[in-house]
Formats: sequence, C-alpha cells, structure tokens
Amino acid sequence: MEQPPALALWSAPRSRSTAFARMMAERGDRTVVHEPFSLVTDFGEVKIGDRVARTEQEALAALRDIAADEPVFFKDTTDFRYPGLLADEEFLAAVTHTFIIRRPAEAIASHHRLNPRLGRDEIGFARLYEIFAAVRSVTGATPVVIDSDDLLDRPEATVRAYCSAVGIPFLPDALAWQPGMRPEWQTTSRWHASTSRTAGFRRDAGTGVEAVESDPTLRAYREYHQPYYEKLRAVALRPDGSQMRCFT
Repeated sequence: MEQPPALALWSAPRSRSTAFARMMAERGDRTVVHEPFSLVTDFGEVKIGDRVARTEQEALAALRDIAADEPVFFKDTTDFRYPGLLADEEFLAAVTHTFIIRRPAEAIASHHRLNPRLGRDEIGFARLYEIFAAVRSVTGATPVVIDSDDLLDRPEATVRAYCSAVGIPFLPDALAWQPGMRPEWQTTSRWHASTSRTAGFRRDAGTGVEAVESDPTLRAYREYHQPYYEKLRAVALRPDGSQMRCFT
C-alpha cells in the first residue's frame, strides 16, 4: 500500500494529541509539524519547515510544499475555527485527515485547569466535528477516528490499527520515547508540560470530571459538546482494526 504523503491528526484541546504526535516524531519516517493552524491563528505566524506562514492560506501552501518533497505528519487542535482550511476542498481531499477524541468532561477539566477563563467554543468538539464532516463530504469516506482511552489502555493494538487504517507501517519501538520538552513545543510549553514528562502513553491520576459536573457553566459546556463527541465515537476505530458503526 502506498503511504499517504500528508497525514493529519485533529483534536479538541487536551485530548492527548500531543502524546500521539510525540510517538509520530519517534518513528522518524515523517516530518512532524506541530499545530500550524492554531499557532498562526493565535500568534500571527508559524514556522513550517524553512518557511514562516502568516495566514491560513500560507500554512496550507507550506504543508503542500513539504508533502510534495517528503512524507509529513501534522497535528492541530480546534480551540480555533479554520475557515481557510474548510474552504480548501483540494487540501481536504488530498491529505489523510484523522481524528482523536477524549471524553468531553475530562478534556474540559484539563483545559479549565490551564485556562480558567475557558469559553464554550474553544473546547473544540463542535469544531472538530465540523472538520470531520467536511472531510467526509469531500472524500465520500469516513475518516479514521481513534479514542484516546483505547490509546492509553491498549496502545500497541490501537496504534497498530491506526497504522493499518491509514496505510503506514507499524513501528513498535515508537511507543516509547525519552522524556523532555521538544523544541516545537516551546511557544506553548505550559500546554505540553505533562506530555514532556512521559516516556510513553500513560493515564494521569484523577480526571476532574466531578468538578465539571458540579459547576453549572462547565456542565453546560459539556452538554453542548457531548453530542459531537458521540458522533465521532460512533465511528471510532476499535483496537482490533474494525470501526464502530452505532452509538454505545
């Protein structure tokens, strides 16, 4: 099977996507680009390879150029909406877009600890589903979705199933890495501190779910995003390589 030249992982914030990207970097067989769209939206510019992009369109062009020369993986989060991406049907079709999910109450609790002024939309599940639906509409196929609970509970089986689904080799040695803060994380280092202390996929103690459910505002946020999570979970890849096709 021919490997995809460009592979993307989309995630609501605090859904363990950085750990997955750390594994992809450990593989060493793709250029890994960290959050090009959220960084250009938040900070006004982002370095992609040897270029500096200052707009969504420039980020899209830079990713296309890298993929034309070498395999690339990028991951990004949906604390922002990306109209340029959503309007670019050629990019939506050409890239293999994949998605990772986490239970919204857990993601909200983790996000709120770092950003107490957290707003509803930046939690990101609605925007995540919007990208998923756009990719599915353009390609006519259901994108690959993985559940981060599976990634923590059965990392080898989940990553193996993911690799099989997207057409890349499974490299078991990439499931472990040396702890440390990577250079591409420096701009937003406080958001990646927990991953920098890991040596593989692991579950943190305590989820904070109780605090979300007891807070009327955070609970309302969770209720808003839960249906989008459920839609994505309904088609999530199982660690045995099959896809769920109904709500559970």
